[in-house]
This record gives sequence, C-alpha cells and structure tokens, in this order.
Amino acid sequence: MISFPNAKINLGLHITAKRKDGYHDIETCMVPVPLYDALEIILANKTVFDTSGIAIPGEEKDNLILKALKILRKDFNDLPPVHIHLHKNIPMGAGLGGGSADAAFALTLMNNLFDLHLENWFLEDYAAQLGSDCAFFIDNTPKIAIGRGEIMEPVEVDLKSNHLLLVKPPIHIGTKEAYAGVNPKKPEKDLAHILKDKTVWKTELQNDFEKSIFPKYPELAAIKKSLYDMGAYYAAMSGSGSTLFGLFDQKPEPKEWDKEYFVFEGEM
Repeated sequence: MISFPNAKINLGLHITAKRKDGYHDIETCMVPVPLYDALEIILANKTVFDTSGIAIPGEEKDNLILKALKILRKDFNDLPPVHIHLHKNIPMGAGLGGGSADAAFALTLMNNLFDLHLENWFLEDYAAQLGSDCAFFIDNTPKIAIGRGEIMEPVEVDLKSNHLLLVKPPIHIGTKEAYAGVNPKKPEKDLAHILKDKTVWKTELQNDFEKSIFPKYPELAAIKKSLYDMGAYYAAMSGSGSTLFGLFDQKPEPKEWDKEYFVFEGEM
C-alpha cells in the first residue's frame, strides 16, 4: 500500500501560555498543502525501514514512522512484519510538519493494511502520542488547533485555486531557540473571525515566532518581504520556521532564488 503524506502551513500562530509540564499552549490554523512525501508499507518476512530522497538525520529507531508501528504493536501484538519505504521530499526542521505527516499517514496505512478498522478519532489519539501536530494529518483538513496543538476544531478556509510558494533557506531553528524569545499572551482578536476575511490577513494574521526570530535571522524577514513584492496577498513563516510561504491569487512570476534555498510552487 502506498500513500502521499503532505506538508502543512500555519495561518497565524499565537503562543498563549507556558504550561506547568514545560510545553506551551498555542492557537493556530493548520492547512494541508500540496507538497508530498511518498510512503509505501507492504507485508514482509521481517520488518525493514528504508528511505530515499532527502537524507534523514538521526537514528532509525527515533523515526516517528517506526514509533507509530511500535504504538500499534502495543495494542495489537500479533501484527505481521512489514517493509516500510519512505521517499522524502518535504524538508525537515522547516515548520511544514513533514515528520508528523509521515507518522500519521503510516498509522492510516497500517490501519488499512492490517484490517484494524480503527476510526479516525482512535487514530488521532495514537497520533497525538507521537507529536503535537501529528493528529492534524489524520483527518487532514483545515483546523484551528489549541492546547499543545492536539485539540482541534474544523474551520472553513477556502484557498482553492490559490497559488502557494514555499521558500526555505538553509537555516535551522531549534524548538528551544524558537520558544526562548516568545512572551506568551492571549491574542487580542479571534483567529476564526480573522480567517473569514483574507483582505485583513496581512495586518491581522500573525505568527508570534517572527517577532523574536526575524531580528536574529534578517534573511527570513527579507524573504517574507520578497514574497509580498512578488504579489502575495499573505506571507508568513510556517510554524517555528525556517520556511516562509506566500499565498497568491494568481501564479507568481518566476524569481531566481539563492541556489541553496528549497523552493516549491504549487496550486492549492
């Protein structure tokens, strides 16, 4: 069985409170976007995990796909071995949720492959154990997320036929670094209300991480400005970066970016 885990972007991201467990409460809108990995899982004589495409750093045992399999095997200990192949297109550490998407799609694939007949709410519970935004990719439709990102409500966001441009420079922003410069506070305006009117997004739809990260990495602010100069009606950093995205009513004119940048353009 094969599936195509997609990336996501954040429309607005507020850090609303520091929690006693060390995490932060957030409020954001997550939207799926048409940049995909490819994931294949088939029955095998022994469990094997291999990859192609963008190199994945770290130890194999720490990969979220294998952690997803481990979670399932805790409750279904007679699951047969599988061969898992991941072709990686979504850059990592980019604020695009690629690793979370791979894990969530793996849960869905294995649910079908093993005929477990688990409903989405059950899969979302498993996914939430793997990462704060993993559960989003089970239903994979626009959601407003609060708490650590695992409490979600559907929201209407019409981006059909809009054009998306993703630009990621070779800058890595660690989660600890991203949160270190943020002062949590409740947003002044309701996110769901702002999302209803795209004409106010540029002035009212904010990513709190930009306030602390842009002064440290002015290259990111310059990319955001370039996206607006190209005609984007909205541009922002996704998650804690370092990907910037622009949304356009029409296909943007090609621009020559730095050769070290990851650049993707697609229709929503």
